[in-house]
Amino acid sequence: MSGCLPAAELATVQVGGADFRVEVVQREDERRRGLMYRQTLPADQGMLFIQPPGRAEFWMKNTLIPLDLLYFDIDGTLLEIVPAVPPCRVPHCPIYPSASAAVRYILEIKGGEAARRRIAVGASLRLDR
Repeated sequence: MSGCLPAAELATVQVGGADFRVEVVQREDERRRGLMYRQTLPADQGMLFIQPPGRAEFWMKNTLIPLDLLYFDIDGTLLEIVPAVPPCRVPHCPIYPSASAAVRYILEIKGGEAARRRIAVGASLRLDR
């Protein structure tokens, strides 16, 4: 499977001045699959998960590339960054829970991109569909 996301299904998000083209995920089956089996991810692309406000937990089972996890609240304020989460190819993968119980949006981008683009906690998320 290609690392590029289908252009017709992409929305644009901006975080702290950095733009990303993202696949927006809202259904549970999409959420479970996430970026599994993707061999590459361009630096300007990612996946945005939208959930009811609450705690978020992610794992990297069958994920082949390192990812940054960015957790945002209901207002789109960046609460936490989990940088360069490594791929997991073993049966029992670590879970990366949010520290906050009020997460609404989770952005997965290529590992290291948040630091490279100087995205910091407190940045705002803007979604343009």
